[in-house]
Amino acid sequence: MSTNGISMALKLQFGLINYENRYFTAEAFGLKVNASGTSMTKKQIWTLEQDQDSQVVFLRSHLGRYLATDKDGKVRCEEEVPNTSCRFLLVMQSGGRWTLQSEPYLRYFGGSAEYLSCFAQTIGESELWAMHLALHPQANLLSVSRKRYARLSTRDNKLCMDSNIPWGVDSLITLVYLDEKYSLKTCDNRFLSNDGKLVMEHRPNTSFTLELKSGKLAFKDCEGKFLSPTGPTGTLKSGRCSRPGKDELFDLEESHPQVVFQAANKRYVSIRQGVSISANQDDETDMETFQMEIDKETKKCMFRTNGGNYWTLVTHGGFLSTATEAEENTMFDIEWLGRQIALRANNGKYVCTKKNGQLAAVSDSLGEDEQFMLKLINRPILVLRGENGFVCHHKTSNTLDSSRSVYDIFSLLYSDGAYQVKSGNEKFWYVSSSGLVCTDGNKPEDFFFEFVEYGRVAIKCQNGKYLRGDQGGTLMGDGLSVDASSLWEH
Repeated sequence: MSTNGISMALKLQFGLINYENRYFTAEAFGLKVNASGTSMTKKQIWTLEQDQDSQVVFLRSHLGRYLATDKDGKVRCEEEVPNTSCRFLLVMQSGGRWTLQSEPYLRYFGGSAEYLSCFAQTIGESELWAMHLALHPQANLLSVSRKRYARLSTRDNKLCMDSNIPWGVDSLITLVYLDEKYSLKTCDNRFLSNDGKLVMEHRPNTSFTLELKSGKLAFKDCEGKFLSPTGPTGTLKSGRCSRPGKDELFDLEESHPQVVFQAANKRYVSIRQGVSISANQDDETDMETFQMEIDKETKKCMFRTNGGNYWTLVTHGGFLSTATEAEENTMFDIEWLGRQIALRANNGKYVCTKKNGQLAAVSDSLGEDEQFMLKLINRPILVLRGENGFVCHHKTSNTLDSSRSVYDIFSLLYSDGAYQVKSGNEKFWYVSSSGLVCTDGNKPEDFFFEFVEYGRVAIKCQNGKYLRGDQGGTLMGDGLSVDASSLWEH
């Protein structure tokens, strides 16, 4: 659990790429494994589980089965509960690749295509694996030693590890994967270089190899040194260490949507006046920003303040920001109304804005006073991942693929309750008459974001249909309902 209780460290999920540039794959048929995958889809994603008392790791497939080997080097992925044969040691090699060594038999795992084994006594080319993170690349970065989060300091022009909670757009970090290495990108589209400077162009000194130690991440630069926070503000740059210690270790935490609400009186909902929730401000600060947290089971939504408390329903229908834990009175149903939303509190009433700006759940029906405009503030850049992979430009046309193992980064522009998506070529997304999502529009087209599940958004087009990935891996704007094909990690 993080220091602020807002989020938890993400489980490390990744793909493993062998020396032939093929992904390690777990097949449902016969529970067989191979190294034949050409991209990272569900079958190529592995979850790392760490033995808390040692450096031993377990690899779990998307089917919930564990990789194992016997004394003769035969590998299988059938175990539902990890046993001795599932115990591996993860060893980083000098070039940034990994080796997996069976702990009981001390043999190395490797091979190609259908011919995989864990029998090599020494490390050759076929025993080296590159790690490709399968997490959504937009996250908050936590320093393990300082227990502080990364924050873009525009005043100092640096990435500083000095934030107690990851609040606002400045705390959003995007991991960019290129040539088996990672770069850290800030919310204003700049890359962190190893000397701590933020630059617009991707360079050798903005690329880092990921290393793993005790389930934590370390970032090794092109000179073999590791990123760490330095000085009073924790400026992030490479230090002198060529081996990662506690100062060089980081967690990635999920970045929840953070939003502001504009009420019918055209003023922003705020806690600036104390613990009461009221629409009485004309500008957006941390006091007007709320974190949306969707309950996985009920799909109801909670709103957390930058002080860590939840909105909670109190007697007579009013709201205070005093709840320290999620419970029934902190839960809301959201109705998505295009450019507007409505909130229904736990008493079954709609939330309305009173004449003095106070919010109260006292309405039985929807009118103007029961509607709010919701603005997402911590996603100026957008990466989408669906059930089959990431959204990425098609190589030869103006359309988009929705099943790629690599992702493109798009700009997200807010427009009066809607959003417009801009590609790197400064052109806009639009939906063609045939339902294809195209990327070469000269004028912006509105899309409507509906945060309907934990970690997932449904995106409605101007035509009233939803963005979905079709079976061929093409992004379409013709979805009739919200289902697995039209839900996106963001």
